[in-house]
Amino acid sequence: QVQLVESGGGLVQPGGSLRLSCAASGSIFGIYDMAWYRQAPGKQREWVARITSGGSTNYRDSVKGRFTISGDNAKNTATLQMSSLKPDDTAVYYCSLFARDPPRSYWGQGTQVIVSS
Repeated sequence: QVQLVESGGGLVQPGGSLRLSCAASGSIFGIYDMAWYRQAPGKQREWVARITSGGSTNYRDSVKGRFTISGDNAKNTATLQMSSLKPDDTAVYYCSLFARDPPRSYWGQGTQVIVSS
């Protein structure tokens, strides 16, 4: 009974910034990681960034130096600060939570990000 809700999407000009937020609610127990994925129209979903329960972060090469993922384990939230946005960043961005015992994942409904002039 876990739900993830993304927010913060919208229209932004190339070179601009946007901050996405993800709030998880429900019965969340134990250690878990959170991540952001995105899917452009007609394209396959791709991983963007991940943050572990210990605070370690990873990014896909195309967003390194531009995106920053952060999280608050106590509040079950994650954010994605996006800067220097490019048209290629246009996609629906999804928040995900990966838990253990048993292994399972949860996904939000997504928030639309459009980078266009």
